[in-house]
Amino acid sequence: MLLSLHIIGSRQFGGADRFYVRLVRALAEKGQRPIAVNRAGSPIARALAEAPVEQIHLPLAGQWDYWSMWRIKTLVAGKRPSIVQTYMGRATRLARLPSRGSAVHIARLGGYYKIDGYYRHAHAWVGNTRGICDYLVRSGLPARRVFHIGNFVSAPEASSAEEKAALRRLHRIPDSARIVFTLGRLIEKKGFADLLQAFARLPAAINGRPTVLLVAGDGPLRDELQAASRSLGVAPWVRWLGWQDAPDRFYDLADVFVCPSRHEPLGNVILEAFNYHLPVVSTATDGALELIEDGYSGLICPCADPKALAERIEAVLEAGDQARRDLGDAGHAALERHHGRDAVVEAYLDLYTRLSAERANGQG
Repeated sequence: MLLSLHIIGSRQFGGADRFYVRLVRALAEKGQRPIAVNRAGSPIARALAEAPVEQIHLPLAGQWDYWSMWRIKTLVAGKRPSIVQTYMGRATRLARLPSRGSAVHIARLGGYYKIDGYYRHAHAWVGNTRGICDYLVRSGLPARRVFHIGNFVSAPEASSAEEKAALRRLHRIPDSARIVFTLGRLIEKKGFADLLQAFARLPAAINGRPTVLLVAGDGPLRDELQAASRSLGVAPWVRWLGWQDAPDRFYDLADVFVCPSRHEPLGNVILEAFNYHLPVVSTATDGALELIEDGYSGLICPCADPKALAERIEAVLEAGDQARRDLGDAGHAALERHHGRDAVVEAYLDLYTRLSAERANGQG
């Protein structure tokens, strides 16, 4: 049994946070002993409340949180883990392991973050895309200590026909309407302003059926985006769902998923849509270009181009049911090949074993 500390300082529950929860749970289910270090009362802490995982709560408040830095050092000294894995900049910056200790510090990155002052002191680095790994090496980190391991998603949770009908009634979605679903923080780089403009370009009906846009998420641009939907004349056909800790039922309800980001290192939402055999339309972000084979496992269009995005969405909605199923099935097959749960967990365990052995032999 391998003991590992997993440290994250997030207050939210975005893609990286969901992956943290999934990986910690999966390691425990594999008979390992992960300890989850996070903020008390956070969505992450709540998500792990019923899991067979030890949790330790720290403030993880910011750059000068010396108490959390000291507590991490005492946890490492007292628990004696083989691995300390940190997620994102705050937790990584606060985790400063003794140079002569036995624990290996792995920093896991899901974006093109600033390295100096945040990540360079780790012993090894995991990027969840090849592009991020290339960036880490270009930033001067040793290539032999940079590893590519992708993300995985949880098993899908199918809704019954009755549950889907109730969800439509709750959100005032006509039975005849096709559903376009999108998910993310309402911030500029996620491209929701582009999506609203694209949605406004769609015909009032496609193959005789209206289209409803479901937007799950919250953020500083919420009021601005809602005002834009009104000025574009599409407000009656847009549903603002707010933040959804468990968005599975909306993936299961939708006819197409859209990722309109202007910048996206990976795009966990694409993997989650693949998980539900849902056809995906995405902008050509770094992550989407790694995940999607255009025209086969999804449709790709340029970033920040509402006209092209509208054309791609309309193409999916105009396609027959079988064509949409084929697109969704190809995405699901890509998910299983490259982002299967067992393969990702085994890759982490192999890495932990290798790095721990190197450390014990004075090579790390």
